[in-house]
Amino acid sequence: MEILNGILSTYAAFFDWDMWVNVLTDPVSWGLIGTLIILEGLLSADNALVLAVMVKHLPEKQRKKALFYGLLGAYVFRFIAIGVGVFLIQLWWVKVLGAGYLAWLSIKYFIDKSKENGEEGEIKGINKKGILIRLFGTFWGTIVAVEIMDIAFSVDSVLAAFGVSEQIWVLLLGGMLGVLMMRGIAGVFLKLIDKVPELETTAYILIAIIALKMGLSVIHIEISHYVFFGILIVTFIATFIVHRINLRKVAV
Repeated sequence: MEILNGILSTYAAFFDWDMWVNVLTDPVSWGLIGTLIILEGLLSADNALVLAVMVKHLPEKQRKKALFYGLLGAYVFRFIAIGVGVFLIQLWWVKVLGAGYLAWLSIKYFIDKSKENGEEGEIKGINKKGILIRLFGTFWGTIVAVEIMDIAFSVDSVLAAFGVSEQIWVLLLGGMLGVLMMRGIAGVFLKLIDKVPELETTAYILIAIIALKMGLSVIHIEISHYVFFGILIVTFIATFIVHRINLRKVAV
């Protein structure tokens, strides 16, 4: 019962007008919002591309329906995950697992990147002879596959939001932004990454920083928001410096 009450109080806080007034009048809050927007946008760019490829075998009208149903499922899952997560994140071992998972995402990215041979790998669509298609048919099987992929992407985003801050409004706003980014303006970030490919690496550096921040909180070492923002600014400045250096190397 205590767990249920805690989850319900989390959802109720979202409709607390006084909380939102405090949030929107606090400069630190806008810094956190900006961090979430940038992080979710960079992470959602590739995710949106994967989902688009997964539904490409469907007729155009069914593609839109499949992505829309996936959108609804993503909202439901994130809403549930945040409610339960606010309670679980108070447990030290959950923080350790979350920090470890985020760290692994970052490490795996750099391992995979080191194995690249310079050739672009083709992103494969859904297996038309796979078990989901056989069980549910082409259309509904695709929707189930999109839902599963949405859940996988949501785990990354929700954990990253927990790493940025444990404030309820940050988690709820982060969950909504994640879905909107994936379905809405992810194309903008795809174009941005095409122009500045180093930003993709920056996203995973940020995940590593967030993992460190979450891990340190387990031993009661808190990184202040101002220090965190300073690290982010330095990271992005370094990204564009590296981009300029790489452009000069290509031009030579």
